[in-house]
Amino acid sequence: MNYRFAYSIGFHPWEDAARDPRFAAKISEMFAREESGRDPPYGAALDIGTGSGIWGIELARRGWQVTGLDIIDKALERGRDRAKQAGVAMDLVKGDVTSLERVGIGAGYRLILDSGTFHDFDERQQRAMGRGITAVTSQDATVLLLVWPRRRRPLIRGASQDEIERAFPDWEITDIEPSHFQLPKPMQWLLRPDEHWYRLRRRPRPIPAIQ
Repeated sequence: MNYRFAYSIGFHPWEDAARDPRFAAKISEMFAREESGRDPPYGAALDIGTGSGIWGIELARRGWQVTGLDIIDKALERGRDRAKQAGVAMDLVKGDVTSLERVGIGAGYRLILDSGTFHDFDERQQRAMGRGITAVTSQDATVLLLVWPRRRRPLIRGASQDEIERAFPDWEITDIEPSHFQLPKPMQWLLRPDEHWYRLRRRPRPIPAIQ
């Protein structure tokens, strides 16, 4: 999808997900799982393809130190306005998610949120995104990926579980759960999103053998 063009004409139906009570409840449940047993501040979170910052702002409200990353200036402008109105601190940065190491966002992120970027990339871009995420995350990090299945459709490419596993060889998929989001009926029929959340955790580093 051409997101730059979509934002330029005010077309961003994915932002409607925040008003879907079942979707919002599901994402809140997933955030709570990553916070369980800890007190805020919870650590650094990176919201990839943040758009206008809807979910990054929610993470900031909950006690995360959030960086939102997007390539679209218009989306970032909307995000800065939203964060100001919400009264939360959130860094919004322009950058390419397939070149994370060169964006200058630092490292040590405990939570990566992608609510719809990975599944629009080809496999080369997916692997570049996976390498970048691995480079900027802590060893105890979690990745939450919202993914449409791989099938022929307009606009969104989709991604398979095999593609996710190839892009994240140092990670393990621990959970796959439906998002519960429903598009308006005509778009639901056309796009058939059937989207799911994939939760990934880093594999433990092997312990060096004692000589």
